[in-house]
Amino acid sequence: MTDDTYTPPRVWKWDADSGGQFASINRPIAGPTHERELPVGRHPLQLYSLATPNGVKATIMLEELLALGQEGAEYDAHLIRITEGDQFSSGFVEINPNSKIPAMVDHSTAPPIRVFESGSILLYLAEKFGAFLPHTPEQRTETLNWLFWQMGSAPFLGGGFGHFYAYAPEKYEYPINRYTMEVKRQLDVLDRQLAEHPYVAGSEYTIADMAIWPWYGAVVRNEAYDAAEFLDAQSYKNVNRWVEEIAARPAVQRGRMVNRTWGDPAGQLRERHDADDFEERTEDKIGGERE
Repeated sequence: MTDDTYTPPRVWKWDADSGGQFASINRPIAGPTHERELPVGRHPLQLYSLATPNGVKATIMLEELLALGQEGAEYDAHLIRITEGDQFSSGFVEINPNSKIPAMVDHSTAPPIRVFESGSILLYLAEKFGAFLPHTPEQRTETLNWLFWQMGSAPFLGGGFGHFYAYAPEKYEYPINRYTMEVKRQLDVLDRQLAEHPYVAGSEYTIADMAIWPWYGAVVRNEAYDAAEFLDAQSYKNVNRWVEEIAARPAVQRGRMVNRTWGDPAGQLRERHDADDFEERTEDKIGGERE
């Protein structure tokens, strides 16, 4: 521990220069910062997102629905660059007053329906297409138990552990220890559940898996925070088995590419407007067109 002690002021005031790597995307007020309409493509479902763990939930679900032959799940995925403030545009705030990705508009209804929060998008699509959410009360409730477990648990992983371990301007022992303990507890919760079931909510692959996998799979595979060794992630054998099985699904592999702007250019499909885009419009093929 250091000898530096922070004494909170009587009234907190925002310092726009503090906050570390992602200070530019945080502010203490809501509402738009600029006027800008969102683009609208030709498909009924319009997604506005980025391939963060929360964004990937939605694109995995849409690709899984298309893999089932649900033609009504065709979608346009528009890139929202959160580090450039796209989420604070008037158009985006209109469909998500919380200014967080992902957000979606379903134009197959009159009037169109806005859907924001990744868990709400998963549930909306599952109910709309009758897929990846069991119908019996017991199995449906168990799936929703785990869906909402993820919604409550992931902030400790991302905003807690991830921030203080990987992104905070300085490293402090107390918050890193606090959130490491919680993340390891969460991994143990998952490991115990997956010791008895092939998927998180039981015998079926559901929206619970789609919600949980992008966050915890990234940590276990050392794709987030460079923390797999620190967390001893390989010791959670059942989680690792489940993570790799989900990662092998073709729809998951496609979903991870959508709205991605980092990593292997062949794995970046910055915007998705047609199924053929995976073969024809990845960044390695069209990157030169942007120059």
